[in-house]
Amino acid sequence: MKVRLTVNGRPLEGEADAETRLLDFLREDLQLTGTKEGCGEGECGACTVLIDGQPVNSCLVLALQADGSDVLTIEGIADGDTLHPIQQAFVETGGVQCGFCTPGFIMAAYALLKATPNPTDEEIRSALEGNLCRCTGYERIVDAIRLAAGRMQGDA
Repeated sequence: MKVRLTVNGRPLEGEADAETRLLDFLREDLQLTGTKEGCGEGECGACTVLIDGQPVNSCLVLALQADGSDVLTIEGIADGDTLHPIQQAFVETGGVQCGFCTPGFIMAAYALLKATPNPTDEEIRSALEGNLCRCTGYERIVDAIRLAAGRMQGDA
């Protein structure tokens, strides 16, 4: 079946069967490998992408369910070789360690900062509840989002 969607601002079309997950469609058909599969059960957040501006676990969404949607992946937030302020903040604060979970955290943070430009630490932690990290202890990730929020508002 045909799947038509806009991915990272570009209209794209591909073929998917009824069981193809959006995660697999992105990684295998579109070669957008920044989105990672962690648990495959919607528990870890590594596969987080935005569909029509909302963070979702792409391992739980069928490609056909995303037909006609606007999908944003980690590849779509940088400006060429210039990192998005959230990505840069993760690098600077040590919020990136092994990096496997990082795309999911960044996409969740991106959605949060679009909706809530100046979040409290509690709001940051709440927005990240569906994302798991085994390396950082989360404080550096919260620090990164706080830093990015300030920079995106011109405060830092």
